[in-house]
This record gives sequence, structure tokens and C-alpha cells, in this order.
Amino acid sequence: MAQQTNSLKGDGSGIASVRGVDLHYTDQGAGYPVLFIHGHPFDRTMWEPQVRALAGRGYRTIVPDLRGYGHSTVVPGTTHLDSFARDLAGLLDHLGVDTAGVVGLSMGGQIALELCRLFPDRVDSLALVATNPHAETEQGRARRSATAEHLRSQGMRGYADSHLVGMMTAANVRSMPRVADHVRTMMYTAPPEGAAAALLGRARRPDYVPLLRCISAPTLLVVGQEDRFTPPDFTEAMHVRVPDSVVEIIEGAGHLPNLERPERFNEVLRRFLESSRARSRRT
Repeated sequence: MAQQTNSLKGDGSGIASVRGVDLHYTDQGAGYPVLFIHGHPFDRTMWEPQVRALAGRGYRTIVPDLRGYGHSTVVPGTTHLDSFARDLAGLLDHLGVDTAGVVGLSMGGQIALELCRLFPDRVDSLALVATNPHAETEQGRARRSATAEHLRSQGMRGYADSHLVGMMTAANVRSMPRVADHVRTMMYTAPPEGAAAALLGRARRPDYVPLLRCISAPTLLVVGQEDRFTPPDFTEAMHVRVPDSVVEIIEGAGHLPNLERPERFNEVLRRFLESSRARSRRT
């Protein structure tokens, strides 16, 4: 395990020019650095409950908008997962961070796996939330390509309206209107070209299942009990393969357990990160 030597204090927020794009990010707190990677079609604000829980409490939270999302540069075409991962390595360089805990949800979890493949020494601990490690199926590739074309021609609104229930459970959409509004707004405001480029890249993603046995970082695997996109069976199967891993199934949550059950999610993540931070101090 790489020794943690870069727990400088965050500077609030900024823009990093990395690999030809401008990445907007927040960088808050001081201590053990944690990089949060948002999912599709969201932005860095999806991690606000986690930043509030961790920043200033022994953690430095680094939360970017990925290329094509939020306020970061939109690049037309196809954005492969390795492009996202290399961007994030460049962001860590920009911030003077050698190694970090990495937390990714859904597409963000796939990007986290790509970071493990390309830059294993930079991943001190790993939390994969609602993550599918498998390569896309032929049917899935066709569906993502069609959806990308739809987003480019019709925009995000129809897609967001049809996917809100699914991202969250129907019960949580009804009982958590402020959270539902936040999720809907992130989807409405996602740049269609950036979201489409990411969908096309994910359609061509590699199979990460063989990589799972090679992950040396302590790993937390989290999934919502009612997640219909990445059901708990996916997470349990990953647990069998990742050597140093633990599983947490969040009751009453769908695909966004960090927003649907933030208190429980934060408790689980904080406990995991505290254990990882203690390991880093000993090595």
C-alpha cells in the first residue's frame, strides 16, 4: 500500500487545465485525500452530503465535474473511460496529490476501476458504489448508441423524466421531493453532447471482471437494496473476486444510495475511510 504523504489542505474550488480541457472542481477540508467521481448524467453536486460529512473532519474532499458534465469542458464525439481516468490523474497532479481514496458511483465506479488499471499506485483505497464491472453487451451497445443520438437531437429533459424513477426508487421520489428535484435538475442541466459522448464511450468499455482479482487497495462495495440498474447480485459477485473487500447493501435505496440514504451511506463510508487512513499511517 502506498504511503499517504499528501494530505495538504484544500483550497475551496478552482479550474484545472488538464489534457486540453478545463475541469471545474471543489477541494475542501484537510487530511486524507478522497477523490469523488460522479455518475451519469450528474455532476459534482451529487456528492454534497458526503462533502459536508467529511470535509474538515480529517479528510480532504476533491470533487470534480468530469469532462462533458457540469461546468467542465464539453468535448464532442466519444469519451472513453480511460480519458476520464487520465483527466483525474492530471487533476491529482494539479493539486499535488500522489495517492488518494477513490469513491465512484455507477459510471464513476467504472472510471475508478479504470484508474486502478492505469494508475494502481495512486489508489490508496477504493469505494465502488452501484458499479457494473462487466463489458457492455451487444444489446446494451445498441441501446446506448440510440440514446446518445436521442440526447444530441432532443436534449436531456425527456431522458431525465423517464429515468428519475430508476435512479431513485419511486417511493423515495415521492417522499424526498428536495432530493428528487436535485437529481432531476442535474439531469436536466447535463450538457447533451457530453452525456452522449460518455454513453458512446461506455458502450465500448472493457470487461473489468479480470481486474477485480488484481485490486490490492482495500475496497468498499456499496449498492442500494432496490437498485434495478446494478442489483445487489452484481455487488456480491464482485466481493467474491476483490481480495480485500467488504459489502454494504443500503436498505431503502435505489441507484443513488448516497442521496437516498445519506446518513447510512456516510456512516459506512466514514468507517471504511477511517480504517484505510489508519492503514496508510502504519505503512
